Amino acid sequence: MDVSALSTTPPAGTTTKTAATKAQTDYQSFLKLLVAQMKNQDPTKPNDSTEFVAQLAQFSQVEQSIQLNTKLDGLLQSSSLSQADALIGRTITSSDGAVTGTVKEVKIASSGATAVLVNGQEVAIGAGIKISAGASS
Repeated sequence: MDVSALSTTPPAGTTTKTAATKAQTDYQSFLKLLVAQMKNQDPTKPNDSTEFVAQLAQFSQVEQSIQLNTKLDGLLQSSSLSQADALIGRTITSSDGAVTGTVKEVKIASSGATAVLVNGQEVAIGAGIKISAGASS
């Protein structure tokens, strides 16, 4: 059984809880498949036991990759919060130069971060924005 085609990266917008639930489901599915394979194998041609050990090792690697991705997602969220905190009180200008103001708060969503200015306008934080120290003139 080849598990190399299994994707370990959750699609954008999924939560770590969803990824963990999916990993548990995949693990249960794998175990059911392994048991069914062992029950239905031809007794005159038993599979080599090293093949089963190799399959278990491959699945263990996939499971560890999923856990690593979950931990990296948490680290990225923490990093995003630290960066958002550094923007509060600074002057930000949108990439087209149309919106300028002092950042009052930062909203972080799965689609990205958005700066909310003192005047209520919102600026998506991304490529091309200009950030400077001090209040807006």
